[in-house]
Amino acid sequence: MEIVYVYTKKRSEFGRQCNFSDRPAELHVDILPDTSLAANFTVRDPCNVTIQCAGEMSEHEVNTERFESESRGINHVEGGWPKDLNPDDMEATMRYRKKVEKDEHYQNTIMQIAGLMEHCIRQNNATDIYEDFLEDEDEEDVEESEEQPSAKTINVFRDPNEVKRTATSLSWHPDGNHKLAVAYSSLEFQRAPNDMSFDSYIWDIENPNKPEMTLKPVCPLVCLEYNPKDSHILIGGSYNGQIAYWDTRKGSQPVEMSPIEFSHRDPVYKAIWLQSKTGTDIFSASTDGQVLWWDIRKMSEPTERLVMDPTKKGNIDNSLGAISLEFETTMPTKFMVGTEQGLVISCNRKAKTPAEKIVCTYSRHHGPIYALQRNPFFPKNFLTVGDWTARIWSEDIKESSIMWTKYHIAHLLDGCWSPVRPSVFFTVKMDGTLDVWDILFKQNDPTLCLKVCDEALYSIKVQDNGRFLACGSQLGTTTLLEISAGLCSLQKNEKALVSEMFERETKREKILEARHREMRLKERSRSEQSREDEMKETDGEENAEELVARAEKDFFHIIENERMKERNEEKDRDQEKGVCEEKDFQEEHETNGVSSFVRTEISL
Repeated sequence: MEIVYVYTKKRSEFGRQCNFSDRPAELHVDILPDTSLAANFTVRDPCNVTIQCAGEMSEHEVNTERFESESRGINHVEGGWPKDLNPDDMEATMRYRKKVEKDEHYQNTIMQIAGLMEHCIRQNNATDIYEDFLEDEDEEDVEESEEQPSAKTINVFRDPNEVKRTATSLSWHPDGNHKLAVAYSSLEFQRAPNDMSFDSYIWDIENPNKPEMTLKPVCPLVCLEYNPKDSHILIGGSYNGQIAYWDTRKGSQPVEMSPIEFSHRDPVYKAIWLQSKTGTDIFSASTDGQVLWWDIRKMSEPTERLVMDPTKKGNIDNSLGAISLEFETTMPTKFMVGTEQGLVISCNRKAKTPAEKIVCTYSRHHGPIYALQRNPFFPKNFLTVGDWTARIWSEDIKESSIMWTKYHIAHLLDGCWSPVRPSVFFTVKMDGTLDVWDILFKQNDPTLCLKVCDEALYSIKVQDNGRFLACGSQLGTTTLLEISAGLCSLQKNEKALVSEMFERETKREKILEARHREMRLKERSRSEQSREDEMKETDGEENAEELVARAEKDFFHIIENERMKERNEEKDRDQEKGVCEEKDFQEEHETNGVSSFVRTEISL
């Protein structure tokens, strides 16, 4: 266990006047010369002395004050005031000045001095006498002498309660950054013990033993933020969905709270102060799928409400849970929301209808987006932290981020940009590790990886000067770290280099997006063509069946006709055969009758 002891003294003892007293001199040590050391000294002969490469000059003065020189007994030199001229007589002085200016010797002297001055001015204009000719060498020496990226622990602030809670939110004091507000809440809500404290604290970074002030909400605070315009006011979002604000001048109890029937239905994971003239406007996000606008002067109900429905129909049943918010003061009409489903929703707060307020969405994360922040130097580029990666986006690219970190083994739970360097951002992970990324120096791995504690780190906040940062852990331990000067000092041409990097990556993603769109169109056209071919094949198969049926019908029709023809022919043949047989019968009968007649006649 780390043992810390802080020495304190009263404020009245600072700046007290020093009380000096006179006392006689005292001899503490008398070191006598050692003659044996004289043999070790070497006389320098000759002695080289470095001097400036310029001609030696001497100062010359002329006393022109007549009366003062006479009173001091100083002899007049040529060019001084005449003995009979009173310097207080302005008319005589002007006449003497005009007389001297007409003198040829005076004019030659002035012209000579003017020529020398003009020559010096031309020489100085041609050559920069302040130019640093060893600039490159100095820069190399500076780069070689720069210290390696590092961070050291300054203080540790622990939850003073027996039942430890998670430090879910951190906020630096806006004036001087000498105070840190920490919100404590149990993220395992249903497993929270009954005797768990609801208090959150404001710490003085110089005194980790005892919090400076206690905030007493009616329900554990999930988020807590200082008002940037009034450092005495803080806003907090509770587990039960209520919004409350404190004035540190009025004590530990909240000044006012929102009614529970008009509040969020789920925990308020983020609350942000808006840029306004009064400095009293905020908006909050919750996993109930709503973003609410509030004015702390009237907390009875929200001033505006927006449902995070990606279909833009305003249906609360289709809404996505919001757990992170981003609002940039330089873009007063825009804000962004990070959701539990891995979507970033870009919104326009000045739009008239809910459909117009939801502008577009960005999707690449596989889980909740725990952190969402625009780059303080390039607001069009923003950082998202979720699942196992941190991603940098451009507003112009909707389908993919322009840069991203590798997939880590542990979940990333929070992150933020450096306020002083555009290429540096910080992330914290579930294994208790803090990663410092400098994308201008290295993109595949973090510049600095530091094991802060053994439990998961849930929150991180950087001071405005970029030198100090605070990390909140799962067991309520807030660690204050100081990072090395190289990570919090703006490098030479860093803004230009980062801007070029973002533009280059944006163009690359645009080209890839256009290529993917083209491939999707080709694939779609291929699928449609294959579908048409299938339809044609189906139609062809149906036509073939019809042809076969028609052919069979024609065939059977022909067969039937042939059979009918054969029947008719057989019938005709039978009829002809019957006629012939009847004729034969008649002929035979007639023949038989004649013969019988003949026989009868013969017999007669």
